Amino acid sequence: MIGGTRNLGPSIVQTLLQRGDRVAVFNRGQTPDDLPAGVERLRGDRNAPEQLKRALGGRDFDLVVDTTLYTGPEAEAVVEIFADRIGRYIFLSTGQVYLVRIGLARPYTEEDYPGPVMPAPPRDDTQYESWLYGVDKRAAEDVFTRAWEETKFPFTSLRLPMVNSERDHYDRIYGYFLRLKDGGPVLIPENAGLPLRHVYGEDVARAIMQLSSRDRGKGRAYNLSQDETLTLHEFLQMLAEMMPSPPRIVRVAREELEQRGLLPDCSPFSGRWMSSLDNRRSKEEVGIAYTPLRTYLQKLVDHFQAAPQREIEGYKQRTRELELAKSR
Repeated sequence: MIGGTRNLGPSIVQTLLQRGDRVAVFNRGQTPDDLPAGVERLRGDRNAPEQLKRALGGRDFDLVVDTTLYTGPEAEAVVEIFADRIGRYIFLSTGQVYLVRIGLARPYTEEDYPGPVMPAPPRDDTQYESWLYGVDKRAAEDVFTRAWEETKFPFTSLRLPMVNSERDHYDRIYGYFLRLKDGGPVLIPENAGLPLRHVYGEDVARAIMQLSSRDRGKGRAYNLSQDETLTLHEFLQMLAEMMPSPPRIVRVAREELEQRGLLPDCSPFSGRWMSSLDNRRSKEEVGIAYTPLRTYLQKLVDHFQAAPQREIEGYKQRTRELELAKSR
């Protein structure tokens, strides 16, 4: 496992261990983790290829799961280091590879990937980093595709939308949970916003298990996504029903929320870069079954309620949100 300490990483490691695998994680060692002592720790900076090569280059692995690869050059280093030394390489990509494409309609299918990419926004534009993220992930996927075509490098790319889990280090659902819990209004933009079609972290871990336990999916990309698509308002209603806490929603112009610096904290599911993925290929070819949204959302609520309340970055401006809501 390259990465292994945030959001998806611990769940994937635990699932591998439960299957009886011997697991090593490669990372810088800067993020505390609660992985079992039996997990081998390999240290280094993956942005320095010589460190990755020193730690991993002389060893063979049945499976490599890479959670922290973002660019074409990083992919080229992986292909060089692991050539003829691995049984399968699983790359966690993103639905943003579709968001930078021109002329697509939601939900995106894997067949939508080829085609023209939008030009780069100005570097001082607030959309530039999101555009770059999608373009860089595409560059990485293209490296792996060429390596498969030329040398049968055994990669599989998993394209993920937003991942909801108990360990989400962005605390997106937890931020909504805290706002509903305090009884105050939730500020969201006036426009309807993008449809929500995310994925549960445990489903990603199970997909990796299914792919790595059989010889299928090599040289392929798969969208992973829950089955349900809903609006932000519908999501907040569902979340509120589970607490229970009647949702108080106040709509404010997006421009005002942005000017006041309240977005994305006040409503992280109101971003302009949120993908919606068609998951049929993953179900038909790999046999992946997705946890119903209501089921996994209840698991998250139960987890939040059972744990002591945490202070999170996205809740620090809550007083300013409440002041703005009063003025409406």
